[in-house]
Amino acid sequence: MTRYSLTLASSVLASLALCACTTRAVLVDTSSSSISSAVANADRPDADKTRDANRKPAETLAFLGIHPGEQVAELLPGGGYFTRLFSNAVGPTGHVYALVPERPPNAPADMPDLAGPVKAIAANPAFANVTVVVQPINKLAAPTPVDLVFTSQNYHDLHNFPIDIAGFNKLVFNSLKPGGLYVVLDHSAQAGSGFRDTKTLHRIDSDALKQEVMAAGFEYVGTSSLLANAADPRTATVFDPSIRGKTDQFILKFQRPKK
Repeated sequence: MTRYSLTLASSVLASLALCACTTRAVLVDTSSSSISSAVANADRPDADKTRDANRKPAETLAFLGIHPGEQVAELLPGGGYFTRLFSNAVGPTGHVYALVPERPPNAPADMPDLAGPVKAIAANPAFANVTVVVQPINKLAAPTPVDLVFTSQNYHDLHNFPIDIAGFNKLVFNSLKPGGLYVVLDHSAQAGSGFRDTKTLHRIDSDALKQEVMAAGFEYVGTSSLLANAADPRTATVFDPSIRGKTDQFILKFQRPKK
């Protein structure tokens, strides 16, 4: 994420591995050719590749269970780090919808175009299966039902704007095919803090988020500790140089019931 005077801009412009879940340990296979090819793709910029050590893209994609031919909606894609990965992983038979909130009416004149980075990606022939969708933040939705809705390091900011979060999650629910997945990756707040730190520290309590999403009708699938960092006391803003890029993070996976 990139800091900006307007909070919205600052929040949305930013082998086997063992993932520990609350109900069971899940082995995720990162050797899939589509995943390994997506991460190794030469069209990914060096700036993205330098972040891979901290963001663990192969393991993350494996936890998502992403595969060729899927339809993916990415909420608030920021600079497009995952957009490129999704594009490569789903391949020419799949599609990626980058969902970006439209410019707020009270935005300062020098506010950058939030959709600019992903528009540039979609214009690149190497990522021809990416479509950018710009809508009001409380109406963000893919134009067709998808297999996966994903958002990274942004869900906490939904609490910082005058939107109906229950309605937002229901919109996500309705955007998914039956059995589709809703996956949220975000910065961990201290246990029991609820939504206290969403604006000050840009963190959120995973248990509070879990209950909020399930209230929209989702079934909880599991939690990955892939990006956990026990050394993070979760008391500093995620932009603090001492912890930036290395925060304690969680990945929660939910499913729209198959029936």
